[in-house]
Amino acid sequence: MKNATCLNIALPALTVALSLAFGPVFAAEPAARHVASIDELLQLRTLAGAPQISPDGRYVAYMTSQADFKQDAFINSIWLVDTQTGRNLPLTQGGKSAGNPQWSPDGSWLAFTSSRVEDKEQLFAIRPDGGEAVQLSKSETGVRGYAWSPDGRQIAFTANEAQSQAAKDRKSHYADYEVVRKETLAAQLWTLNVAEALAAPQAGKQRTKNAKLHVEGFSWSPDGSQLAFSASMSPDARHLGTSDIYRLGLADDSVKPLVMQAGPDSNPQWSPDGKQIAFVSAMGQATFFARNQRVAVVSADGGTPRSVSESFDENPSLIGWKADGIYFSGLQRTAGHLFRVDPANGRVARITSPDDLMAAGASLSRDGRKIAFSAATPRALAEVFVSEAAGFAPKQLTQLTEQTRDFIMASRELIRWKSKDGAEIEGVLIKPADFDPAKKYPLLTIIHGGPTGIDRPTLLDTRYYPADIWAARGALLLKVNYRGSAGYGEKFRRLNERNLGVGDAWDVVSGVDHLVAKGWVDKDRVGSMGWSQGGYISAFLGTATNRFVAVSVGAGISDWATYYYNTDIPQFTINYLGANPVDDPEIYRKTSPAGYLKEARTPALIQHGELDRRVPIANAYQLRQALEDRNVPVEMIVYKGFGHGITKPKSARAQMQHNLDWFNHWIFKDPLPNFAVPELPKAKKD
Repeated sequence: MKNATCLNIALPALTVALSLAFGPVFAAEPAARHVASIDELLQLRTLAGAPQISPDGRYVAYMTSQADFKQDAFINSIWLVDTQTGRNLPLTQGGKSAGNPQWSPDGSWLAFTSSRVEDKEQLFAIRPDGGEAVQLSKSETGVRGYAWSPDGRQIAFTANEAQSQAAKDRKSHYADYEVVRKETLAAQLWTLNVAEALAAPQAGKQRTKNAKLHVEGFSWSPDGSQLAFSASMSPDARHLGTSDIYRLGLADDSVKPLVMQAGPDSNPQWSPDGKQIAFVSAMGQATFFARNQRVAVVSADGGTPRSVSESFDENPSLIGWKADGIYFSGLQRTAGHLFRVDPANGRVARITSPDDLMAAGASLSRDGRKIAFSAATPRALAEVFVSEAAGFAPKQLTQLTEQTRDFIMASRELIRWKSKDGAEIEGVLIKPADFDPAKKYPLLTIIHGGPTGIDRPTLLDTRYYPADIWAARGALLLKVNYRGSAGYGEKFRRLNERNLGVGDAWDVVSGVDHLVAKGWVDKDRVGSMGWSQGGYISAFLGTATNRFVAVSVGAGISDWATYYYNTDIPQFTINYLGANPVDDPEIYRKTSPAGYLKEARTPALIQHGELDRRVPIANAYQLRQALEDRNVPVEMIVYKGFGHGITKPKSARAQMQHNLDWFNHWIFKDPLPNFAVPELPKAKKD
């Protein structure tokens, strides 16, 4: 694209199109508008998961998530909306979360999972017209995934194998310990009879019993006699690239391998005639992290799989196989769409519009004629929509954005620029509501994880980093879709192979320079923050450059060697860096923040979950000590009981407040609070 360096991409076409198709985004102008607080952001009711359309297309079940500070939990609730009348009603509310809703084939029941009994995930079913939910399963270890049989008489589910009696006896005698990589309990397939389960919860019948097969995704054959499933060598994350496709015959519980090749093969879906199986495949690529996966097809009897989505330059997410083709969803830059591929000739057709639609999560009616999905815009939270597949014309079914009508919110738009090596980079620019192009603003960059994540110009940031609060105070914020991000094709995703950190830093710094050149940014007041891979990039920016006045490193990597030897997915490092630390120490030094510490002087806030296995906390302690050795201002906060993400409201509140206070000090010159003895709000009287 010409002049991409200076191109600002606003979204008027998308906004107008969605407004016309979906109805008004906001209600009447509110009387008292204000900047949302951290608690208000956390307590917004937002969509969770993919909306599930009923087999006849009449109803859509969807989930919402909301913080409950009394329970200190994010509670998921299931709602039902009538697509004809628009009537919304809650099917579950309060208490324990409910998740993963799935319709019975005749639409008379809606199943879901919940830990409301004995704190284990079990299957429940509820009538769509209301009433009490009925517990269906009594799994010793809890239900993971499940699916109704085509006739609705059975439900297949996965559950981890129970601990053996020998293991229980050992624990009783020696207390608890683990022999690393030798004691994983794989998930197996089970079935239960629905009629019997409606009378009393059932443990189910175990169908697979292979400790070397950890069952993941699965689906029923059209005649209900077989299950196709994917399984990896173990539940260990280091084996996520070993999943293959199998077929289970329910008559005798026989298991037949169908696809055995390098790289992951997952999410099998039967053809309507039961003769073929579609699945998502790396097509034999062992180094698959940054490469495209494909929709592939194999005979139900096995054989050589063939890719049918070669023309789609991104990762597909398989939805199902209908009479007119195989449906999948996928990204196109920051847009998200639903596609259909003809398995005979590989022709891919996009079903959804307009071009800038940011859809996420979709389901199809039994005949494939109706679609339910969610979509957000720069001026609206994600909402639920329904449409005919032919002649796509979405109808909005929810009004969750109404919750924000009293908030003063920043604007969001896409911008593009050229990085140091000429690569075109896209990002989301967040501006104050009263933005003045004649002024210079402080700038905060917020960097997503992954690295194959993506930031999209959608309304509000409700977790981790309170962007709208900073914007209201007078800051610009830039979310950079750096090289490696999803949505831009395989070539772009592979630009940071053996170039992690280095190329990523080029992309962020060039974005900062782009805004400085426009006269909008005070180059002496720029900060960076991010979680996971975003935390690593912020650490790299804070050590390898001196462009930032402060950084926040959330669950970030400080040394790739430390990461490699401690993480639960060491093969991720090999995929991107090409070797282990012993065989190629220089690539580990070049791409690690630890390799640049001699010149580091950027103040850093380090945030980490105590039990993080993906990015082990040793990375955080290493960076903290190294910065302290060099007299660089550093604060480290460990969130107790958490792994790689912060999943409870009170700790999420703390994590957001810590970031707010940190950058308010270094960017806006507020006093730096004592994180150990913070100022607490006074208790409210009833």
